[in-house]
Order: sequence, then structure tokens, then C-alpha cells
Amino acid sequence: MLLDKGPGKKWYAWTVASPQAVYHRILPSRSGATARQVLGDYQGVAMVDGYAAYQTATKSSADAPASCSLVFCWAHVRRKFVEAEKVAPACAEVLSLMGQLYAIEAGLPDPHALEGEPQAAALAHRLAVRREKSAPLVDAIREWAQAQRALPGSALRKALEYMLELWSGLTVFLSNAWVPLDNNLVERQLRDMVLGRKNHYGSKSLRGTEVAALFYSLMETARLCGEDPGRYLLRAALAAIANPGTVTLPSSID
Repeated sequence: MLLDKGPGKKWYAWTVASPQAVYHRILPSRSGATARQVLGDYQGVAMVDGYAAYQTATKSSADAPASCSLVFCWAHVRRKFVEAEKVAPACAEVLSLMGQLYAIEAGLPDPHALEGEPQAAALAHRLAVRREKSAPLVDAIREWAQAQRALPGSALRKALEYMLELWSGLTVFLSNAWVPLDNNLVERQLRDMVLGRKNHYGSKSLRGTEVAALFYSLMETARLCGEDPGRYLLRAALAAIANPGTVTLPSSID
């Protein structure tokens, strides 16, 4: 995300989010090397869109093993078919199937809000429902896609290629109950930053941009945790004064 659209150096916001925290980092590139820098030594699962830099960043090499595994966002896939539907009405069928996927997810418990046995039960339930109800829909989506004939360069062709190229990562949610359908969590956390850029015309210095990213990270993390952002900022500042370098989630501050 470009913070200052005027002339000069371009800086981008890289955002990582979980249900408990958000982190915005300002870097000068959108390259695969930069993506690897953001991911660091993270060994888990990362939900992303189809931007090639993520795949470059997580490829194994002789001196850099794969840092994590990627899963892909259904919301980004859906948007491409929504766009294609304007000239290819047949997309209504696949959009209906995707809508049914989301309807199933809406009825499933959120394991992040639970602990212990209730969390384990929620994960087992999510997996069972996905295998029983979501898997047939996913199969139907793929069958529909493979049956389509689209002109090279058309919106439908681009949507089909985008989805099928990412297919293995789009279907991980059927075997991993922790994986969501999309990365809309991150998309939502970028809204305040985009609004801020419009309100104050971007940050005119790297330092100002980095400070803004820090405060957006803190405030959005507080909201995710159900905390008042102002109170959390005060507590976080006092904790950092007492112990410089402290990075503390709201739940960890007394």
C-alpha cells in the first residue's frame, strides 16, 4: 500500500494480522525478498492473496528453506468472478456456490474465542461440517471452472486461471479447521490507514510513516481485543517506559 502518492520515494505498508493482533510495517518494496523479510522465521500458515511475491518468499532454496505454508483467499477469487459476471452471466452459478460456502462458515463456531476442551470441540465440529457440506461445494466449483470455455485475456479467463492456479492453497481449509475462508481480517485493518492517508494526504517522511504504522498497529490491536484504544495506548506506553522495547498485547498488561 503506497502511503504517499506524490513524487519521490514510495513506501508500502505490509500488514500481518491474527484475531488478537495487527502489525503494520513500512518497507520500500513489494518484492519477494521483502515478503520474506516480513515473514521472518514464521513456520505456520499464512493466508494471502495471489500476489506472486508471497509465493516467491516461501519457496525453498539451497540456503533458505521455506519459511511457512501459504493458503489463499476465497474473497479475492470471488471478486474476480463478480467482475467477470458483467460480461459472462454464467458466473452467477459459481458465485452462488461460493455464497453457499460462506453461509456454511457463518454458522460455525470461532475457535479463537475459546480455550481448552471447548476449543477442541469447536475445531472438530468445523472440520466435520466442512468435510460434509463444504467439500461437495468446492468440488462443484472446480467442475464448473473446468467446464468453462473463455477467450484468452477475457475477464472470465483471468478469473478461472487465477482460481485454478491457487487451487491447492484454496482447499486447505477443508483439512485444517484453523484456516479461514479469506483474509478479510487484514483487509479490514487497512481501512483506517487508507482513511488516514486520505485525511492527511499521506505521511511526508519515512519516520512519520513508521510512527503512524506503529500507532495504527496498537489501536487496531486494542479494538480486536475488545479494549479501549486510548487506555491501551497509555498502558502500553507506561510498560515500554518501565521496560524499553516491550511489545505487549492488551491481555498481558496489568
